[in-house]
Amino acid sequence: MYAIVEIAGQQFKVSKDLKVYVHRLANEEGSKVSFDKVLLLDDNGSITLGAPAIEGASVEAKVLQHLKGDKVIVFKKKRRKGYKKRNGHRQYLTQILIEGISGSGAKKAAPKAEKVAEAKAPKASKKGDDLKLIEGVGPKAAEALVAAGIDTFKKLAKSSAESVKEILEASTSKLSHLDPTTWAQQAQLAADGKMDELKKLQDELNGGKAV
Repeated sequence: MYAIVEIAGQQFKVSKDLKVYVHRLANEEGSKVSFDKVLLLDDNGSITLGAPAIEGASVEAKVLQHLKGDKVIVFKKKRRKGYKKRNGHRQYLTQILIEGISGSGAKKAAPKAEKVAEAKAPKASKKGDDLKLIEGVGPKAAEALVAAGIDTFKKLAKSSAESVKEILEASTSKLSHLDPTTWAQQAQLAADGKMDELKKLQDELNGGKAV
């Protein structure tokens, strides 16, 4: 039995006891997580297609560890412009273990899984997000934002560029040169788990600013 499931904006073919690397999840290591965007289900040759997802179907998994992927070098050059840019990128990943696949008959299990996810959400928010994932936000800028109460992607997404600029200018770490114009946009993509779109946007930026 296997399923095609969408996790953090990506689609995976999964089966029981399979280990999968996905974009960074907010859940803590060792916690249980459920994914209900099951697009296809194969139960011993009996295939069920979703429209787009199969109602009542879910994939249960366990968070094994959070880690970074291999370093990727991104080089951009514009002819006759004298523009060259070389960046390194390591994707934030989470390794999960698929513990089971529930078919459309297990409709009663879905609300319970949602309650478990909701119960764990506050713990993840208290721990905060890694704001350094936002291009233009370095360690000192992240510290200044956290000190001002902006410790998650959602909070940063709701903050205006002007208010963030005031926080940076008030910092003793000389951060007034940073341009937070695109930070809220990047943070919203990160909060929604749209890591592919975030990376595409960041490839078009230079130090967090639009080129």
